Amino acid sequence: MKIIILGAGQVGSSVAYNLASEFNDITVVDADVSTLQELQDKLDIRTVAGKASYPEVLSRAGAEDADMIIAVTNSDETNMVACQVAYTLFHTPTKIARVRAAEYLSQSKLFSHDSFPIDVLISPEQLVTDYVQRLIEHPGALQVLDFADGRVQLVAVRAFHDGPLVGHELRDLRTQLPKAEARVAAIFRRGSPIIPEGDTIVEVDDEVFFVAAREHIRAVMGELRKLDKPVKRIILAGGGNIGMRVAQALEHRYQVKIIDRDRDRTRMLSEQLSKTIVLLGDAADEELLLEENIENTDVFCALTNDEEANILSAMLAKRLGARRVVSLINRASYVDLVQRDAIDIALSPQQATIGSLLTHVRRGDVVAVHSLRRGAAEAIEAIAHGDPSTSKVVGRMLAEIRLPPGATIEAIVRGEDVIIAHHDTVIQSGDHVIIFLIDKRDVAEVERLFQVGVTFL
Repeated sequence: MKIIILGAGQVGSSVAYNLASEFNDITVVDADVSTLQELQDKLDIRTVAGKASYPEVLSRAGAEDADMIIAVTNSDETNMVACQVAYTLFHTPTKIARVRAAEYLSQSKLFSHDSFPIDVLISPEQLVTDYVQRLIEHPGALQVLDFADGRVQLVAVRAFHDGPLVGHELRDLRTQLPKAEARVAAIFRRGSPIIPEGDTIVEVDDEVFFVAAREHIRAVMGELRKLDKPVKRIILAGGGNIGMRVAQALEHRYQVKIIDRDRDRTRMLSEQLSKTIVLLGDAADEELLLEENIENTDVFCALTNDEEANILSAMLAKRLGARRVVSLINRASYVDLVQRDAIDIALSPQQATIGSLLTHVRRGDVVAVHSLRRGAAEAIEAIAHGDPSTSKVVGRMLAEIRLPPGATIEAIVRGEDVIIAHHDTVIQSGDHVIIFLIDKRDVAEVERLFQVGVTFL
């Protein structure tokens, strides 16, 4: 696939890394020549220097025969105009744009072929908001991902000493939870993946990824660790776009406080938020946190634009007694340094964004993609089509499907029914199939399995 990425910032660079490794023809456009040179030194891609929305720049990037344009510059306006130019002058089939401003996103009529012809809108702020919401709904989870409109969830949880399943074989899970069926997709032990079998023993500190119907998630988590109490009190550090969205999403169900150091911003927040307590101050101020009863806080989320400030305020909140701390961090090297020992969960906006983008790059009828383990692993929701003569999966038992090593089918959603996968489960046309890949390099092989051919031998 020929793809033009507009913007070589953190998201654009991450997308280029992900897509270049999958044998796509990638061109990256940015005004910063030195940034482009760094990318070109590391990846087998083309680069074009210039303003991303200019017709002449898009022409040099090869827009005439591009399959897709992904506009992820730091400017909403540049991204929107670039998609307009690509549609009007070059008839680019798929146009994806990152748009952050709520003032644009609230006007749905803006984004149509009659105005700004953007096929897919990506809002990192909304993706992070959804991510934080899911973590708060499932206290103790490291990651919670939705499939099939939330009917199935993939959850990562760290195994603790007090978990009933810890020290036992995975096959015991079915005995201990006869009414809550689940399937363990992968175990990461000391950073290395393990493909789970029935006789695999869960060890303390294992990072366990499991799939279950939404209503069974809490019961399965209880087998791997002592369940945390439901969340009541939340403090958000940072009242920017993400902080405000998270507060709006949570304030009607939880006691929410938000701290920001900008006087004008806090005034605006107090007018926009109905139940959230808005505080003017520094989230890394120990005295302020103690005054706000940080020791009784269930979740502290550091959501400013400054990742160093996020790390420091989250570490301080943890030391002062916050039960769980979450920090927005972009750099993978920082995540490895602080996650778990100093900070419970590191959130990466670009990883969330990449998952949304990959959904539209994948071949076959793929409706959801989640990038895991900082891009090394992947979870996919694909729809099966065809019949036994045109499809390599429809009408076949899972044991008959030749998946690459490390790729496993975890669950199937058929209408309203959630079916946890077993070796004798038969896939039907129209099924939503949830697949976990320990190594994302196997994606192309899985995609081919779900493509429908005219004939199939």
